[in-house]
Amino acid sequence: MRVLLVNMPWSPIDLPSLALGILKRSVDERVPGASAEVLHANLMFTDWITERTEFTGDDYEYYALSSYFMGCGDWVFSSALYADPDWRTDEFTRTMTGKLKSARMKMTHELHRIAPEFVEMIARRIVESAPDVVGFTSTFQQNTAALAAARRVKELAPHIVTVMGGANCDGEQGATVHRNFPFVDHVVRGEGEAAFPELLTALGEGGDLGTITGLCHRDADGRSIANPMATRPLPPAAILPPDYSGYFERLASSVARNWVEPKLVVEGARGCWWGEKHHCTFCGLNGSFMEFRSKSPDTFYDEIMELARRHRVLDMYVVDNILDMRYLTTVLPRIIDSGYDLRLHIEIKANMKRSQLRTLADAGLIYVQPGIESLNSRVLDLMDKGVSGCQNVRMLRDGAETGLSVAWNYLHGFPGESAEDYDPVIAQLPALEHLDPPVDLSARIAIERFSPYFERPELGFTGLRPEAHYRFTYDLPEEELYGMAYVFEAPARGIGEPTVGALNSALADWKKHHTDARLTHDDHGDRIVLVSRRRTFTWRAMELTDPFELAVFRLLDQPHSVQALTRKAGALLPATARDEAQVQDLLDAWLALGIVFTDGGQYVHIAPAAVNEDLLRLDFMRHTHAAVPEPA
Repeated sequence: MRVLLVNMPWSPIDLPSLALGILKRSVDERVPGASAEVLHANLMFTDWITERTEFTGDDYEYYALSSYFMGCGDWVFSSALYADPDWRTDEFTRTMTGKLKSARMKMTHELHRIAPEFVEMIARRIVESAPDVVGFTSTFQQNTAALAAARRVKELAPHIVTVMGGANCDGEQGATVHRNFPFVDHVVRGEGEAAFPELLTALGEGGDLGTITGLCHRDADGRSIANPMATRPLPPAAILPPDYSGYFERLASSVARNWVEPKLVVEGARGCWWGEKHHCTFCGLNGSFMEFRSKSPDTFYDEIMELARRHRVLDMYVVDNILDMRYLTTVLPRIIDSGYDLRLHIEIKANMKRSQLRTLADAGLIYVQPGIESLNSRVLDLMDKGVSGCQNVRMLRDGAETGLSVAWNYLHGFPGESAEDYDPVIAQLPALEHLDPPVDLSARIAIERFSPYFERPELGFTGLRPEAHYRFTYDLPEEELYGMAYVFEAPARGIGEPTVGALNSALADWKKHHTDARLTHDDHGDRIVLVSRRRTFTWRAMELTDPFELAVFRLLDQPHSVQALTRKAGALLPATARDEAQVQDLLDAWLALGIVFTDGGQYVHIAPAAVNEDLLRLDFMRHTHAAVPEPA
């Protein structure tokens, strides 16, 4: 049996598909007489489209990621899905006017017009390769491209079995896809490395499709049947390492090689250990299974090393939704000792200790995403994040000190929040400009399938509708769109536009001035020297020499209340103890100087230890190079 696995646009071009890499290995190793190949149609698209339009890597990133919540990437291929180059152009234009710049609107229309030509080419390429089964993965904005290719393959070669799977096919979404698109023979819902080989075996041997967990199939009368989903996730030992054969070779021959630095995708764990107990109210990332399970440290380490050796690539993206804390004392020390200069991206929890962050940095995990989302404790409580505003600021500070690049988002729109939660934070943002800003301006939360806000209307969101882009992309009634959608419209909750505007203005200033801002401290024992270079503060250097003040500053390495500071500093220096009012006066003075951050009755200092932060910043050399004047 020949199996062709297809990775359609808009899958990221700098990463091989983890899902298809795992499925390829599962077919090759677990289905007797079967072999699988991967068709990198996303890379083929970059070559095809650049021959026809002025298309760039930034354009690809926009349709793959940046436009996800507007659905531009999916709408581009809706013309191919419905074999109509003018498919709902008026609805798209009307909805997106004011949201897209004129150049982006023009390009999106042009891509939409010619997308059917690309799908025709890919479908014929698939049919010419004569597979018995063709499988399409669908995550983020791959859905219409995958469906369009499946439709055309079925028209050209009805005997080829078409299968879809991936995040867009989880739970009810997969059942809805199968019910509404009859050219998709089967949909694999949930984790596919067990179900997909079972499906292939059943197809080859005439087995009972009704016994395959999560599978959608059709009975003799053509009716869609959705088998029950699994009640437990796969154990970690059953999660196979990926086979990325062919991706790097195909990238090397593609125009995309000039756009991106390729990365390996590795997986140590699935689920979220925090979410098992406290599911963040807005998060739908874990789909059907929240239960955290991770590979053994030896297995994960061996997979990382084998992938690096085989592909000679040191950049790695760890897809785990949260770091298994065991890896800090098992996998990461072995990576440090390996001699491999790895550069890894990973998601962590924001309350990690500085020593733990230093271990991450030493192991090459220099890009971290700690899920900060807000700097206000009350809003963080509404999210059920389990961290405070001061802890999040401490993460930014310690990330700067340890050389980590911290990627984070600022979110708003939570039921129960108010302007009073944001105003004190906004006032303090200029003091933080030396720390990593959020990747973009603040965004109102989207309601995602599988999140508590979606599952539990009592949390504040009722009357949900599929986002507008589903309505101008698919020719389906509202109830079917509801079953297929991942993102939903809901009435705006939380803060109003004046507060949003003030927040985003401050965040924009932070992003603009970050490169030139600096605040550090150097502890000499009998004095602490602070150096500042921030646009809203006139002072440039100061020394703390008072023993009590030194004690308070050192205590503020961790968040403390006034009461706790007074008690602890007094215990350290009983001869010079001060009362709470005096400590409050000191903190107020430091707050005015931009030395501390306060939220929720706690304070934390915001000055990383002086370790040459300029050179640690990833954008420093580019910035300084750009600042060098041209020779006369």
